[in-house]
Amino acid sequence: MSAKVTFLDNSGFLVEFPKVFLVFDYYHDPAHAVVKALEHHPDKPVIFFVTHHHPDHYNPEIFHLAQNHKRVYVLSDDIPARDVHTDEAIAWMHAVDVVEGLPDDVCVHAFGSTDAGVSYAVTLADGFRIFHAGDLNNWHWDAESTEREVQKAQEQFTVQVDRIAMVYRDFDVAFFPVDTRLGEHCAAGAVQFLSTIKVADFFPMHFKGSYETACDFSAYGLPENVMTRTTMHCLHKPGEHVELD
Repeated sequence: MSAKVTFLDNSGFLVEFPKVFLVFDYYHDPAHAVVKALEHHPDKPVIFFVTHHHPDHYNPEIFHLAQNHKRVYVLSDDIPARDVHTDEAIAWMHAVDVVEGLPDDVCVHAFGSTDAGVSYAVTLADGFRIFHAGDLNNWHWDAESTEREVQKAQEQFTVQVDRIAMVYRDFDVAFFPVDTRLGEHCAAGAVQFLSTIKVADFFPMHFKGSYETACDFSAYGLPENVMTRTTMHCLHKPGEHVELD
């Protein structure tokens, strides 16, 4: 299935399919990519996904977007209910929850995080699969974390990745944090995820620093078989997009 992936900002992405829009972790859209896309397709439904409440992943403005479209909101259950002022459908998600029958027969499976909220595995009717990690990552800081903290972060992350791998052996698209503030091993979580689960098209996100470092894929140290099976994309300018076949 063809898909158009547009970078919004931080961990935000718009994914357009022939019959549905998927909007992940919208918090800022300086290129107005979402509004422009919706204007061109007034009859196409929109599913908004929010992985957690952090302000660089969630903006209550989503409840005022797409007013003329059929809308569904898939929200982590840490989103304040007081923010929700809409009569549109809401699916409140906790890790292990599954919701089916969304527009275009989209199915969503929530998994855990190593920070707040959840991560999402999204499956379309034809089997096309997307993974959005939210803040699921191996969060340890090279310059600050103790050996025990590094070990604990690794253990917690491995538990979550293994749970996902038990259900999904592969994804067509994965959005995953590569936060350069972490230091030399900023891509450690992404490398483990890509080595454990097959991904066709990979998009780093949540740069919080130099995108050049996050997009230096040769420095990831990925096994050759992973580099062969995965196409790496670097969308770093708001509004930048790529077409996937």
